[in-house]
Amino acid sequence: MPKTYTISQAQAKEINTVRKGINNKKIDKRLYAVQLRGEGFGNSEIAVKLDTSPKVVSRWVSSYLNKGIESLIKNKYLGNRRNMSLAEEEALLAEFKELAERGQIIEIGRIKAAYEAKVGHTIGGSQIYYVLRRHGWRKVIPRSKHPGKASDEEIDSSKKLKLGSTI
Repeated sequence: MPKTYTISQAQAKEINTVRKGINNKKIDKRLYAVQLRGEGFGNSEIAVKLDTSPKVVSRWVSSYLNKGIESLIKNKYLGNRRNMSLAEEEALLAEFKELAERGQIIEIGRIKAAYEAKVGHTIGGSQIYYVLRRHGWRKVIPRSKHPGKASDEEIDSSKKLKLGSTI
């Protein structure tokens, strides 16, 4: 027989006051499920109301009763999972920024190699582009020639005309 958890009205009121200060929708949903359980709703009713499954509601209630309210507030997944902080990334890119300001061409392979040396493991190629975008860099490739440039023969013939004409 499954274990039945009960939550008192006082605990439900405590959760309601905590919910007022929460801005994260996922955390609020967990707290609201436990609050509804304290108000007398069953797992199935809560699951329908919150668009989740009864097992998830049971897990949230169990977590609250076993580990406290902090277990529901704590966010297990802390966002971007970066290898370096923004300040560390900025310090790494400072060297390359100086080169770019001097007009030198910077290849992504060099930045990636420096990044991998700093973090101590290999990374995917797109991660460097995310780092550069976070720091306001953009991809600029110098052209080998202007797309509207005249052919070499046209340029030579134009020079001959200018040299040969006298006014």
